[in-house]
Amino acid sequence: MHDAGRIAEWARLGLSRSGGAPLGSARWLGTAGTWCGTARVAAGRDRPPGRTPGRRATEGRVRRRGAPPLDRWLSTLPGHIADSTLDDYEDTVRLHLKPALGRHKLTALTVAQVDALWQAKRETYSANSVRIMRAVLRKAFGQAEREGLVARNVAALSMPPRVRTNEGRTLTIDQAHKLLDQVNGHRMGTLVLLSLVFGLRRGEALGLMWDGFDPEAGTLRVTHAVKRVKNRAPGAERKTKLVISELKTRRSRRTLCLTPELVDALKRHRAAHNAERLQAGQEWTEHGLIFPTAFGNPSDPDTFSHLFSSLARKAGLGHWHPHELRHSGASLMLAQGTPLHVVSEVLGHASIAITKDVYGHLVEGDKRAATAAISGALLGRRKPVAPRVAPNDGEETG
Repeated sequence: MHDAGRIAEWARLGLSRSGGAPLGSARWLGTAGTWCGTARVAAGRDRPPGRTPGRRATEGRVRRRGAPPLDRWLSTLPGHIADSTLDDYEDTVRLHLKPALGRHKLTALTVAQVDALWQAKRETYSANSVRIMRAVLRKAFGQAEREGLVARNVAALSMPPRVRTNEGRTLTIDQAHKLLDQVNGHRMGTLVLLSLVFGLRRGEALGLMWDGFDPEAGTLRVTHAVKRVKNRAPGAERKTKLVISELKTRRSRRTLCLTPELVDALKRHRAAHNAERLQAGQEWTEHGLIFPTAFGNPSDPDTFSHLFSSLARKAGLGHWHPHELRHSGASLMLAQGTPLHVVSEVLGHASIAITKDVYGHLVEGDKRAATAAISGALLGRRKPVAPRVAPNDGEETG
């Protein structure tokens, strides 16, 4: 074993080659996201050939319990979170956290340094992007704190950015009519209709399954989503792939109630779907999807976004994104007097607090009506009450 290799191995184990007392060592995170370390080399047979006692530094594989904290944390996530979420975490670590923190000693990183990082990022990125960076670093440091690598979670103690919630554009009733008229008869027209009515996420809409449609009960279950994720298969030709994944949370897995008009629209779509399947013949790949490609495969979310934008332009509305159908659906439900908690359940939000943060301003009229009602009951003009006539001398007053 080379000298540097021996030093690295002894530092990793914290022991001398003969199994004696632990060697003195130090560690820090290198510029490339790898551990750097020094190991005190004892005299005698524990000393690598050609080296004198003292500290020698080596950069690379000097670790404590495995990889650097960020990499080690990422390695624990597969199987516990969605592949698309893991992709986002990896990109955040690679593009933002490692380049900024690689020169800092892990155990010496301060809250002030992390705050300075967020302040610098805000010059280029949105507050929401910085919020995501902070959340990822907080999770990674939480893992390091549990393993005893750091005394406290400086990311959790750092100042979170103030994120202003913006619900985005919403279609008016007139614009919605123009859009639905344009997509009527298109093979993805029913998808646009359901996305608008129920505020479906793009991946959820593309992941709707025929076995979740019950025309007799008038219900449609939302259980899956189509996503594009990194292709982690060894030797894969393409870097990404489409997957159909189950929705993870109880609130996101939900049952939608269909009106007779929506049931009929899905029945007509199923007839056209079956005709496409017969036409495709042996080239058809069955996945059980309500809105697949012409050959049965999952529809690419980005392809649908381009298609939807084209349909919106043809309707005279200009460029629109499918996610704006979600905002439009929520706004239209609230405008029709749907209670906020019902809208939250239909949208599949994790909690009603999210719905309130995003769409709470749309129920301003309801709050004013409620205030007027209670104010009228307590402070409104009361009917005058006739004074009681004083009793005669002969009447009992007790």
